[in-house]
Amino acid sequence: MNAGELPPLVLLPLAFALGAAVGSFLNVVIHRVPRQLSVVSPPSHCPACDAPIRWWQNVPIVSWLTLRGRCAACGTRISARYLTVELLTGLLAVALARRYGVSFEFVSGFVFAAGLIALTWIDLDHRLLPDRITLPGIVAGLALAPLRSHGAPLDGLSAAALGVLVGGGSLWLVAWLYERMTGREGMGGGDIKLLAMIGAFLGWQGVLLSLFLGSVVGSVIGVGIMIARGADTRLALPFGPFLAIGALTTLLQGEALIAWYVGTLG
Repeated sequence: MNAGELPPLVLLPLAFALGAAVGSFLNVVIHRVPRQLSVVSPPSHCPACDAPIRWWQNVPIVSWLTLRGRCAACGTRISARYLTVELLTGLLAVALARRYGVSFEFVSGFVFAAGLIALTWIDLDHRLLPDRITLPGIVAGLALAPLRSHGAPLDGLSAAALGVLVGGGSLWLVAWLYERMTGREGMGGGDIKLLAMIGAFLGWQGVLLSLFLGSVVGSVIGVGIMIARGADTRLALPFGPFLAIGALTTLLQGEALIAWYVGTLG
């Protein structure tokens, strides 16, 4: 199938609704996975009073707005993160639908983006990139590679496998060199597995571009925070969100960025 089979007035709202619904589930993942809890049982409930959340109180985006960001049972404030994740996932689904239409590339890109969103908020909250997401993410990237390879499944799989090796290996080398030079750990194993996951979905060129973009964004934000807080160079920031920003930018605009860069050289 392709984008022409569904007009934009139908495709894009459907994509947004799908993204918002998945974003609602991602909020469960973000809350429960770092706490080693099941994401399917028990059903959604208020973490403050344990009151069950009824289906009409769990409509993505709408429920948070109508409840004014509070639990219907006890009035406890509900973090704006829930609304942000649902909106962001919906908007990313729209961006992917506009780029890829109804296709395997859309499915692969959306699975990838959903994983990155969950990992970003978990890393921000807990300084943790759980194996429960990164390792299945690597497997998913490899499994979906033949489907997005336009009739060359072995080429797609080999490109994804090379991306895993380049992604995980390059960041492991950077982490090893940093520790040797400074005597302190700069990156955890979670970052290495995340970059391997990025390589499984984007290949070796995409993973290098993601690493470059993530490093640039991280450097700019890190320097800004150090200046604002008067902190020294030992300020520790989670690297996962910056890698996710680089990977999402590469997913949506990587080919254009590479073409622009090559054009500036020639």
